Amino acid sequence: MVLRKPQLKEDFKMNLSHYTLLADLFEYPMPGYMEKVEEVQRYLEKNDPEAFQTLSLFSHHVFQMSLKDIQELYSRSFDVQAATTLDVGYVLFGDDYKRGELLVNLNREHREVHNECGRELPDHLPNVLRLIAKLKDKNLVDELIREIMGPALLKMISDFDPKRLENREKLYIKYYKTVIEIERDKAIIFGYALGALYKVLKKDFSLVERVVLPATSEFLQFVNKENEIECTQ
Repeated sequence: MVLRKPQLKEDFKMNLSHYTLLADLFEYPMPGYMEKVEEVQRYLEKNDPEAFQTLSLFSHHVFQMSLKDIQELYSRSFDVQAATTLDVGYVLFGDDYKRGELLVNLNREHREVHNECGRELPDHLPNVLRLIAKLKDKNLVDELIREIMGPALLKMISDFDPKRLENREKLYIKYYKTVIEIERDKAIIFGYALGALYKVLKKDFSLVERVVLPATSEFLQFVNKENEIECTQ
């Protein structure tokens, strides 16, 4: 059972409100997006210097871009010929029945804490981050972080590895005869934002997962060095 609700609840006493703040990084960029990035930067600089350093690799680029360019980059990263998806259940399970099970259970949790999902599905990353900020059941939060969020984020980060992006473009050209052009140094930018989020989770929940990532370059240096990284083609 994916995210079975524990019968015995243990109250979560940690303040998780910063996940609402972090969720704004992964919403479609609208006017005011830069200010939200700055707010996240200020929070991390004060509370999580390691995550702040990783996010700085993201903000350094976006602060030099127009809103339209950031919107196009967001779409290229997560929607059209995307590097990855922000639906964490799909990242982990694809179309397997386990994703359906996860969606049902997440939808229940969203309803119980009155967390509005808008037009997106219950497993959409910003929705899950805002859910984390509202949950009070420690067992449920721990399961959500360790079984879903941690593994999904590492997979999403690995999808921004430049070699993987290059191989994906070759497939698009081969099968669709076209590809949306994007500068190589910009194509990986949202991977840094995901890396910063993972570091916050790692610090808050002492994540010690050991996973194999299909890394092929130095891009993944900001991911925890305790992880096993296997280079594959």
